[in-house]
Amino acid sequence: MHRVIDGAIQPGQSLAQVLSAHGISGRITHQVAQALRPHLNLRKIRPGATFEATLDETGALTHFLYRASPLEIYEVTREQAEYRVTQHEVPIEQRVEEIAGTVTSSLFESMEALGEKPELAVRFVDIFVWDFDFNSDSQPGDRFRMLVEKTYSGAAFVRYGKILIAEYENRGKVYTGVYFETASGTGDFYTPDGRSVRKTFLRSPLQFTRISSGYTHRRRHPILGGVRPHHGIDYAAPHGTPVWAVADGVVQSAGWNGGNGKSVVIQHRGGYRTMHNHLSRIPPGIRKGAGVRQKQVIGYVGSTGLSTGPHLDYRLTKDGHFVNPLTQKFIPGDPIPQPHQAAFRNLRDRLLHQLRSSAST
Repeated sequence: MHRVIDGAIQPGQSLAQVLSAHGISGRITHQVAQALRPHLNLRKIRPGATFEATLDETGALTHFLYRASPLEIYEVTREQAEYRVTQHEVPIEQRVEEIAGTVTSSLFESMEALGEKPELAVRFVDIFVWDFDFNSDSQPGDRFRMLVEKTYSGAAFVRYGKILIAEYENRGKVYTGVYFETASGTGDFYTPDGRSVRKTFLRSPLQFTRISSGYTHRRRHPILGGVRPHHGIDYAAPHGTPVWAVADGVVQSAGWNGGNGKSVVIQHRGGYRTMHNHLSRIPPGIRKGAGVRQKQVIGYVGSTGLSTGPHLDYRLTKDGHFVNPLTQKFIPGDPIPQPHQAAFRNLRDRLLHQLRSSAST
């Protein structure tokens, strides 16, 4: 009598371990692995992959179905003394779907409540990092909507494709990004007036956390006591959160800096300089004189120096004077090249109509 066993690969497990745990001999496990090896890197088996094995009355494996992902399905069958592998052709369908909602406690939780994965929230936020600081300005009641490509295999979601258009509404102001390709396969997001959303400076030096203390000329110091100015923004974030360079620049200093703990100071064009304090560690390549690129990781959130808990103390100066990072106006992005402007306007109008028509129904 045939026996069928099935299960899923757990973190840290190998395919051989899973099969041997079900009583399949090492010799057969080796044969199956050898048959799969030309098709799969068995050293990088993904947790969550599923399998189904059929054993005959002697306990020999006669059929093995391995689902590495919804799109990667391998069937192993025994032919006399050998095992042969067939990869299934899985039909897929790409759909464009509208996703819309209202922020409750956070954008991540609001998208998750709609059944979406954290990856989509990260990509959505990434469109607006030059114009909007989700750490300080996002609030309950904000609205978001987008058109996004999704790939399905039957009813099973497989992966996200491109976000075609995205909007975020905060306090009556609407931020819009339209995806447009100026060459086949090469695209970026643009504002409705045809300027790149990319600017010389990001709004925030780390991705989507929360502000614990704002820029002010009078703040009671949590350790030293007394009222003193706080010429920066404190971003409360988990220990080890990556910290970005908000713009291209050159490292002026990197290392211990008294009460600021481990600190990185970067000089940028236009007379701007940024300071990142209380870091837990600084990558080896971040040292005095090193060039850095926008969104390059220059440190990790910590609590070194005079600090009561993990956070980033972020400061910005302009021509030697402290300024509020949240109120600075930076250089607008580059416009779409003239030969592409008509095509962009046509695409923009079509996507805006589709997005807003969906939102109003």
